[in-house]
Amino acid sequence: MVAVEEVCYFQSADKYTTVLTRDAELLLRTPLKELIEQLDAEQFWQVHRGTVVNARQIVSAHYDLLGKVSLTLHDRFEKIAVSRKFSHLFRQM
Repeated sequence: MVAVEEVCYFQSADKYTTVLTRDAELLLRTPLKELIEQLDAEQFWQVHRGTVVNARQIVSAHYDLLGKVSLTLHDRFEKIAVSRKFSHLFRQM
């Protein structure tokens, strides 16, 4: 069990969902689509078809020359890609 506050982001993998925290990667047998319905939409933002990010983890949004957005998180080193469908969430960042 992981406290929701510890989750950095969720990543979809077929019928499974990977939960990424500061120190761990855990696998759930719940599809991301079902999980989204159970999460607080103010705290967890869908940023890609297969990715939901804890909004409190977002440090910054970076735009490349083509206008693609990627996110930097507090507790994870990898960049999180944002799809065009959800890039409007980060226009003010």
